[in-house]
Amino acid sequence: MHGNFKYIGLSFKSAPVAIREIIALDDELVKGLIRSLNDLLPVSDVLVLSTCNRTELYYSADQDLSVEIIKLLGIQKGLHNIVDYKHYFNVINDTAEASLQLFRVALGLEAQVIGDLQIINQVKRAYQITADENMASPFLHRLLHNIFFANKRVFQETNFRNGAASVSYASAELVRSINQNIQHPKILVLGLGEIGEDVARHLADGDTDVMLTNRSFDKAIELATELSLNAQPLEQCIQHLNAYDVIISSVPVKNLIDKSHIAQKDKHSLQFFIDLSIPRSIDPQIEEINGVALYNIDEIQSNASATLDKRLASIPKVETIIDESLNDFKDWSLEMEVSPTIQKLKSALEEIRQEELKKHLKHASPELEEFAEKLSKSLTQKIIKLPVLQLKAACKRGEAETLIDILNDLFDLEKQPTKK
Repeated sequence: MHGNFKYIGLSFKSAPVAIREIIALDDELVKGLIRSLNDLLPVSDVLVLSTCNRTELYYSADQDLSVEIIKLLGIQKGLHNIVDYKHYFNVINDTAEASLQLFRVALGLEAQVIGDLQIINQVKRAYQITADENMASPFLHRLLHNIFFANKRVFQETNFRNGAASVSYASAELVRSINQNIQHPKILVLGLGEIGEDVARHLADGDTDVMLTNRSFDKAIELATELSLNAQPLEQCIQHLNAYDVIISSVPVKNLIDKSHIAQKDKHSLQFFIDLSIPRSIDPQIEEINGVALYNIDEIQSNASATLDKRLASIPKVETIIDESLNDFKDWSLEMEVSPTIQKLKSALEEIRQEELKKHLKHASPELEEFAEKLSKSLTQKIIKLPVLQLKAACKRGEAETLIDILNDLFDLEKQPTKK
């Protein structure tokens, strides 16, 4: 397998939300980081995945460049003390382990809510940015497509993705639990990105008064119309937060809501805030107000225990699918290592074939030339078939290097150019 694929990243397992929001990158910052890496470091195959739960970077390089990458990340974010966060990052310099990490993340095994459906789309978006920036070689293209095919198998062959146990569903379940103690609860869903829209869809099924708002008000109106809910402009909703019992925010604007937006409660009044944003859009200091409860994304737990149990029971099957997919990818990767030798061997045999035809068909008829062309091509194809099969088999045994040396000596392949 391609021997220099690496990983550096942090996630909810290694860093609290306060650190993750400092490190998190939006799409434009991801593009800027990729361009900086391309300009300043000897890297290829750069994939940057930044979500509310993780910021990870996968790359190919001959050496461990994790320190340099962290520094460039700090420059991109305008952080002069980025080295202070180094201990939150995990580093993997083994190709097989880094590939496995990407598989596990993409398929939801490393998600905060196990089997999260959103992560595969986030990986696809990260891959699109990498492709747009021309930072993917055949290795990364093949790895990602193997992951996407494995994801399809997980859907078809397991219960791992059955039901709804994403962060958005977990939030909706928490709201339902809160609402059991509130008569005619009023709910505000603030922000209608991927998570916010999912929350709204989950809540639309309940007997609650749900208001939608978004920085793009047109989207709020469109979704509210579809779900038979209500919509108001963002500024108006923020000015009247006290009208709502539950406020769920997924707008990645730091401290969009703070103490100045919230009135003091009487002793019988409660108001609940759920912050699903990175960076956090609700100032944690609002909990200093009597009657206010704040949940951040690290505190959201899935109430869908039956769904979660099914997903947990499916993990061994998912891991088997990953193992099979990784073995297929490893076989392909090994074959790519011997592909130049195969191409040189084909070129060498083709050169011999052309020389012999030229030597023996000087005065031949067109009919004889056509016959000789077909016969000689058929012979060379049969001759090369066994060495190619032996090379591929030797790859799987880890013995390809010896056979490559033998073929190089037998056919003087070093003089043959490698086809690109």
